[in-house]
Amino acid sequence: MRVLLIEDEEKIANAVKRGLELKGYAVDTVNDSDTGLSYAIDPDYDIIIIDRMLPGSIDGLQIAKKAREEGQKAPILILTARGSIDDKVEGLNAGADDYLVKPFSFSELVARMQALMRRPPITNEAILKYKDLALDLAKYEVTRDGKPIRLSSKEFSLLEYFMRHSEQILTKDMIINHVWNEDAIVMPNTVEVYIGYLRSKIDRPFENLPPLISTVRGFGYKLGD
Repeated sequence: MRVLLIEDEEKIANAVKRGLELKGYAVDTVNDSDTGLSYAIDPDYDIIIIDRMLPGSIDGLQIAKKAREEGQKAPILILTARGSIDDKVEGLNAGADDYLVKPFSFSELVARMQALMRRPPITNEAILKYKDLALDLAKYEVTRDGKPIRLSSKEFSLLEYFMRHSEQILTKDMIINHVWNEDAIVMPNTVEVYIGYLRSKIDRPFENLPPLISTVRGFGYKLGD
């Protein structure tokens, strides 16, 4: 799952980024509103977290509003020190989906993110399913044919991306842009390596079941026949 964090307070940004990455998220951070807007219109993000007060020519609410106008459909969570009802209404009217007042606990931030990710248009379910494969977003658990599968955080993120786009061809560039954050060093064969890891856990141990991850030669990969 790919996250955009637009936050100018370095300590908050670093703490949130580290915490989310430990949970398997790919996180890009930006510290001013003008750069933030250029990132916020990118459709590859699954969720966008925006501080309301930012250096630059616009504030966080205007980023949310302009991103929506550009067609951004990812959930948007506003962070702010201003917690009045009028402030929250203003944020929601600007296109935000939720509003979290500073100071906040990291666990509450994650819980709100997960709640937003269960809403349309991304999914209505806390558990993603494809045939006999299930991925629990809240518990970070994966099963196939009822049997538990242990995945690393990056493998979990990769499988989640496949399951959100089942039966679709995903190119290497699409996978890199979605599963790895922008400043990650991704070698040309990194995607192939992680595809191999996934196959070794969700396909090879289940020889009596059809493989789920297919290679579409010359194009990429897909979850499906």
